[in-house]
Parts: sequence; C-alpha cells; structure tokens
Amino acid sequence: MNKPVLVILAAGMGSRYGGLKQMDPVDEEGHAIIDFSIYDAWKAGFEKVVFIIKHEIEEDFRKMVGDPISKHMEVEYVFQELTNVPDGFDIPEGRVKPWGTTHALNCCKGVIDGPFMVINSDDYYGKSGYKLMYDFLTDTQDANDQYAMVAYELGKTLTKKGSVTRGVCKTNAEGYLEDIVERKTLVETAEGAAYSEDDGATFIPIDVMTPVSMNMWGFKKGVFDEFTAALDNFFTNEVQNNPMKSECLIPTEVDKLIKSGKASVKVLTSKDCWFGVTYKEDKPHVVENIKALKDAGEYPKKLW
Repeated sequence: MNKPVLVILAAGMGSRYGGLKQMDPVDEEGHAIIDFSIYDAWKAGFEKVVFIIKHEIEEDFRKMVGDPISKHMEVEYVFQELTNVPDGFDIPEGRVKPWGTTHALNCCKGVIDGPFMVINSDDYYGKSGYKLMYDFLTDTQDANDQYAMVAYELGKTLTKKGSVTRGVCKTNAEGYLEDIVERKTLVETAEGAAYSEDDGATFIPIDVMTPVSMNMWGFKKGVFDEFTAALDNFFTNEVQNNPMKSECLIPTEVDKLIKSGKASVKVLTSKDCWFGVTYKEDKPHVVENIKALKDAGEYPKKLW
C-alpha cells in the first residue's frame, strides 16, 4: 500500500502580504504556520511531505523549513516556474504571476505514486482535517476517481483586513460536492459576508455558514492526467484572454471533473478554527492564536 503523502503549495509570491509568508515566524521559537501544518499532518500519520516552491527561495526554505522536518519525515522538493509551459507556448511579455494552483500541483507529476493531500503553506487548518483526510485516502486507495476536500464555514475564514478568495461549495444529501465556484472578492460585512462579481462595485450577501474550500484536497495519482489536459486547454485558450493575470485553479478544474462525471469528491467537514496570513495585518491575530493553542497544551513549545 502506498501511504498518503502531504503536498504543500509554497511557491506563491505573497503580493498582498508583502513578503515570503511561507517562512515568516509566528511564535517566539521561530515557527511559521507551515510548521504547525506539517506537525499536525505528521501526528495524523503522514510520513512524507513534498514542497512545491520556487528556485529563488530554495536555500532559505530548506534551512528554515525542510531541514528541521527532515529528521521526522521524508522530504522532497519540486519547483513551480513560470517557464514550465507546453512546447511552442510563448510567455506573455511582462508576465510574472505564477500560472495558478493547478499548474503548481501538476509539477508533482512523476514524483507522487499514490494518494496525496494538498494544503496551502500559509493557512492554519486545525488538527481534525488531517486525520479525516488521511483516513479517507487510506480507505479509498483503490478508487482512483474518488477525491475529497475538507470544508470550512465561510464565516470562520474571513479577515477584517481585506477581501479573500474562496471556493464556495454546494453539497448533495450524501455529502458529495456538487458545485464549487471560485469567488475572488469575499468580504466580512456588518450583516455577515458578501462577495463581488464586478471588482467591488456591488456586493451580494452570502450565508456565513456556507461551506468553502481552503485548498485542503485529497487526490489520487490519476488526477495528474486530468490536470495535464486542463493545463493544455488553459495555455491554448485562456491565457490569451487575460495574459497577465489568468490562473488555472484547483477548485475550478475539480468542478469541471465533477460536472463531466470524471470524479466524485467527498466533503469532509472540519469544525476547527481556520486562520491565515493573507495580509501583513493578519499576523498579530495569527500570533495570538498560536500562543493560545500552545498555552492550552495543543502544541509543544518546540515542534521539532
């Protein structure tokens, strides 16, 4: 049996945060959010982690994140680069933004040979999601088209510092994902929450209890073939419409697989509190929450 592998998306540029939030310490011991995520995954049973990073940060990332963890888990690195595009595709002049999370994840093709879990590097997810996903991936090992995601309540994933992007989900009576729509301008309001489809000119209210994706996914290795096809379409048809900012995103491509009957996605619900550092101003809140968790005995003073 191939044991589930943890994959961490850590190649983002941190443009709204103003720096490399993947490695920004959030406690006195110098841990970043990513350290707590890996610790929780390790406790849930994961024995290997694959980091998706950029070559520019490799040296610092290995020293600050990978090397300490390598004493406890197997560590591997893959690299998301702007130049990793299909043969014959010309990168638009002036493009610096990465091609999106689907592109990042597909960089693991050929590296992973079994079920795997995907998370963001800058989100604190809580403990339960890792155990839920590890058990799902272990129990459904032979079902190559059965995926999963861990959903969170929208209201628990907003920040007072600005807008966020979330995959807004709809599930059926059996707990499977029916629909997921990427909302890029979600904000906290006095009445609850709202999103915009016109860059903030107008807002549409949305229930704070709505389940949303925080990019905590469980896949089987066959998904790489699907994502390769999706990226071919993306570079052929979509980039020309928005050459500077277009992205191929995991929630969007998963939604297409569901609608075409190529996959089913079990929604695993976490009641844990999420927090993250979308903006630099979010950091004090994260530091406060991490301290409270450590004071409550949820984590040791030094993780590794």
